[in-house]
Amino acid sequence: MKALIAIDSFKGSLTSLEAGMAAEKGIKKVYPDAECEVLSVADGGEGTVAALTSALEGKAVTAEVSDPLGRKITCSYTITPDGTALMEMSAAAGITLLKKEELNPMNTTTYGVGEMIRNAIGRGCRNFIIGIGGSATNDGGAGMLQALGFSLLDKDGKEIAFGAKGLSCLDRISDEKVMKELSECSFSIACDVTNPLCGEKGCSAVFGPQKGATADTVRKMDRYLFDFAEKTRKIRTDADKAYPGSGAAGGLGFAFKYYLDAKLLRGIDLILREIHIEEKIREADIVITGEGRIDSQTVMGKAPGGVAEKAKKYGKPVLAFSGAVTEDAVYCNEKGIDAFFPVIRGVTTLEKAMDRDTAFSNMADCVEQAFRLIKVFRDN
Repeated sequence: MKALIAIDSFKGSLTSLEAGMAAEKGIKKVYPDAECEVLSVADGGEGTVAALTSALEGKAVTAEVSDPLGRKITCSYTITPDGTALMEMSAAAGITLLKKEELNPMNTTTYGVGEMIRNAIGRGCRNFIIGIGGSATNDGGAGMLQALGFSLLDKDGKEIAFGAKGLSCLDRISDEKVMKELSECSFSIACDVTNPLCGEKGCSAVFGPQKGATADTVRKMDRYLFDFAEKTRKIRTDADKAYPGSGAAGGLGFAFKYYLDAKLLRGIDLILREIHIEEKIREADIVITGEGRIDSQTVMGKAPGGVAEKAKKYGKPVLAFSGAVTEDAVYCNEKGIDAFFPVIRGVTTLEKAMDRDTAFSNMADCVEQAFRLIKVFRDN
C-alpha cells in the first residue's frame, strides 16, 4: 500500500503537515507496512509560503521594508536551496498590518513589496514565487515599481506620492533606472482572483470597500487605474487592463504581468507544480486529501480539488477528510473526490473540535476506520 497524503490545513487547528501526519497514523494502524508520503499543500492563500517552504526545504530570512503606510517593519520570506524566493505580498503590504482606522487605499502603498524583491535580488535570487492575496492596497503596484527603479513621474518630473492618490498625478512612466538584474528574473504569481483592473468588476469596485474606500473613493481609484493602464500601453503595447487577474491585490497583478513579465497562475496549480505532485501520484495506490470544511467550493480552485484533479489524470482513487461537510459537498463526488468523511465523531463544541490534540486524534481515528473498510474489500 502506497498512500500519497496532501491535506490542506484545518485553519486554527491543524497545519497541513499535522493533518497529514494524523492521516498517516490512521493508515498505519491498518497497514503497518504502508508507504506514506505526506506533502504540505495550500491553495495560494494563507499558508502558501509555509507549504512551499516545507516541501522545498527553504530557509526563512528577514528584510526591513515599508509597511502599507511607509513605516519600517521587519518581514520574512523564504529562500530555497536552488535560490528561489518564496514570498507573500501581505508580509509587506497586507491588510492585517493596519488598524481598522488606518485603512485607506488612497494612502496605502506596495512599496514594501518591491523592497522585499530588491532584498532577495541582493541575496542572489532570480526566481520568485509570490502569493498576492490579502492586500491593503489599490495602487496598481505603483509603489512596488518605484522600489524596483521604475520612475512614475508627475508633470514636473517628480516621483508621484504613495497610494492610489499618487496615480492621480501620473504623467509619464520611465524604465531608464530600473534594476538591471530584473531582466534576469522570473516571477510566478499565485493569483486566484480573476478580476480585471478596472470597471464594475475591477479591483476598486469589488475590493476597495473592504480596504476602507468610500463610494466616491472607488470611482476616483477606478479612473486613476484606467489612466495608469493607458500610460502603461505607451511602454508595453500589449498591456490589457481587462486581463483576468490584473485586478488582484489592488492592481498588483497588472504590474507584475506587464512590467515584470510575470505568469499569473492559480495558487493551487502553482503549488502542485512546484512540489512535483504528479510524479508522486503516479507511484501511489491511493491519494488522501482534505481541508477544514468540504463544500462545493472545495473543487473550485482549492487544494483538495486540485489534488483530486491531478489524481484522476492517473486513475487514482481519492478520499478526502475534513472537520465538517455541507449539503452541497456532494458536488465534489462529480469532480474527482470519490468519497469524503467528516472526522468529528460526536456532538461537541467548536472550541473542542478545533483543539489541536482533539483534531489530530479525530483525523487519525476516522482515517483508520476508512482504511479498515478498504482492507475488508482488498483482502477478500
